[in-house]
Amino acid sequence: MDPLRRGMQLNDDCILDPLSQLEPTMNPDLSPEQLDRLAAKRAGMKIGFYVHAAAYVAVNIGLYLLSASQGKGWAIYPALGWGLGLLLHGAVTWLAMPGSSWRERMVARERRLLDQQRP
Repeated sequence: MDPLRRGMQLNDDCILDPLSQLEPTMNPDLSPEQLDRLAAKRAGMKIGFYVHAAAYVAVNIGLYLLSASQGKGWAIYPALGWGLGLLLHGAVTWLAMPGSSWRERMVARERRLLDQQRP
């Protein structure tokens, strides 16, 4: 097998990312089952992000109140650290999510590069 394609599995109707067996990319002829799986995966990722964001807000409000009651400002440190994690989670959810336009452009670019290297 070509070393550039080693990380991908080819299927008749889609190219599957090695990290996700559910991700059809750049193919308008998806079956209803594939669309359902992709929609469920995308919805699950969004719900996970919303739950993460709600926990971030609730916990950090509590930490701020505790910090303020002691007359200290330490609550900013966990908020910043966790905020970075929330930012990364959001980037994965909204930018690199299966079906996102940014991801689709990257996949199309990689396909062009692979096609150019084909003998």
